[in-house]
Amino acid sequence: MLEDYTVIDLEMTGLNVKTDAIIETGAVRVRGGEIADTYSALIFTGRKLPERITELTGITPEMVRAGREPEAAMAEFFAFVGEDILVGQNIIFDYSFLKQWAVNHSFDFERRAVDTLKLARRFLPQEQKKDLAHLCEYFGVERERAHRALDDAVETFRVLERLKADFGEADPEAFAPYPLCYRAKKQTPATGRQIEYLKRYAAHFGIEVPELETEMTRSEASRLTDRLMAQHGRLPKQFPDAK
Repeated sequence: MLEDYTVIDLEMTGLNVKTDAIIETGAVRVRGGEIADTYSALIFTGRKLPERITELTGITPEMVRAGREPEAAMAEFFAFVGEDILVGQNIIFDYSFLKQWAVNHSFDFERRAVDTLKLARRFLPQEQKKDLAHLCEYFGVERERAHRALDDAVETFRVLERLKADFGEADPEAFAPYPLCYRAKKQTPATGRQIEYLKRYAAHFGIEVPELETEMTRSEASRLTDRLMAQHGRLPKQFPDAK
């Protein structure tokens, strides 16, 4: 039966792995079925934080601005996770963001995992809602700060241990880790020409472009350029094209 593993949870600016960014990481290292260590970090991405994310998580723009630099924070997170088996609620969603980060930064990140959502679908009544909030209610797990990465990771750990206690003896194979599979294509950083064009564009039209403070990909810079042109028009001809 699974006794040693690391539970992970992430908070992001949105749901799209290609265009959204990780703003908080949480991880719980478990040894012998007990919490041995934890890790959490807020991350400053430079991106505007959507109001809906603040409403959902309680994470404010001020909190994010005081967060860690992404490279250092993510390096610490991956080091904390190490080679452990992963556990998560709908684990493939968080894994997709981690895999994309790993591919973008040219290192391998292949893991096996156990998903509490899949286990809940297997063992609990069909009519029982199986999101983390309802699983915590079902198993009597107290929630303190919903949709904060470390808190959700701790609660997922407790849900898993209850699932193990209730169903593990009868069906131990259900708790066997399986390989995670998500294919990610490396995202190429925006070119200097793209960034320079966007800076000139912002200066010419007197507009703020917060995205210029982020690490944009080429496709993100291209989409941003197209969106600005649709709103404000093209730069005069004396400016070189961005693409």
